[in-house]
Amino acid sequence: MQYIESHPRKVRGESVHQTASERKANSEARKAANRSKEPDIQIRVRSPRHAGEIGNASDEAVRRAIETAYLMPDVKHFIETPEVMEIESRLKLWLNSGYPVHLIGPTGCGKTSLATHVAKELGRPVVWINGDEAITTSDLIGGYSQMENESVRDNYIHNVFKSRDVTKIEWVDNPLSLACKYGYTLIYNEFSRTKPASNNILLSVFEEGILELPTKFGDERYVKVHEDFRAILTSNSIEYAGIHRPQDALLDRMVGIYADYYCYDTEVQIVREHTGISLEQSRKIVSVVRSIRNKLPDGQKPGTRACIMIANGLKTLNGSSDISFEQLFIDVVATKTCSTQDMAEKTKLVIESVSQVS
Repeated sequence: MQYIESHPRKVRGESVHQTASERKANSEARKAANRSKEPDIQIRVRSPRHAGEIGNASDEAVRRAIETAYLMPDVKHFIETPEVMEIESRLKLWLNSGYPVHLIGPTGCGKTSLATHVAKELGRPVVWINGDEAITTSDLIGGYSQMENESVRDNYIHNVFKSRDVTKIEWVDNPLSLACKYGYTLIYNEFSRTKPASNNILLSVFEEGILELPTKFGDERYVKVHEDFRAILTSNSIEYAGIHRPQDALLDRMVGIYADYYCYDTEVQIVREHTGISLEQSRKIVSVVRSIRNKLPDGQKPGTRACIMIANGLKTLNGSSDISFEQLFIDVVATKTCSTQDMAEKTKLVIESVSQVS
């Protein structure tokens, strides 16, 4: 028997009088429309028990999504001299033993490049954190990013009105929790620039292998750290401005490796590889920078990065007489100058160092 609507009426754009098949078809159409609005990849972790289950995405899709969200510097022109390989071997030894490694040394000595290279050599995805004064525990582990309100209205039956409000809170992981859950390698760059209280979360991660999520409740509060989790932390020496001394309890849970400036031959090779300048030019630049470095206090010493900057400036200069060779060094060294008098002293130091090398 065919249904004939004799008194057509609509409420909120839909007909009041609908057959069962019409209601079912409309319901399926709405569900299909809602599904089409959802993103293809949803990185949502329901609980520690489901550490391997992430939304509807495959493992490879999740990995691509994470690597896109947490981009890390790409290491180019990495030089492996015997000196570099010795430190690299020690890093890998302790990481493969399951200990986090704290790489300490002066600015510009190649700590970040070494950490990034070794992390990629481990063959696991890498997530990245840059420490600073504003870092909090939430920046490390994540938190509730948004609240979604959903209202459901049932008006399919004539003269019956039902309503239901649903609130959904979504948790978003940050680098530390991602690394702990899925066994990634964590690089915590400039670790000592973060206030010690924000790093307390690392105590149980490094010692007991448990990550605590303080804002969660029940069995979702604790995450068992994946057996493939590794951590490399880099810090400047304590003499530098803006450095916090990490708590002793945390330092006791990691291995410390001090990375100083490389030897003369290694620095020459690094500069040549990064800039493509001649061997003679590279030797001259490194010799002048090392001479300046020996005469300045720790917080003002120019590192290997300064050699690369000067070499790139020299290559761009390309024989022009507008800017002197000495001025290239003065401009780079001036970044760590505090006064006019200090600048005059460093200018004199640069001129003396260049003349001695020449």
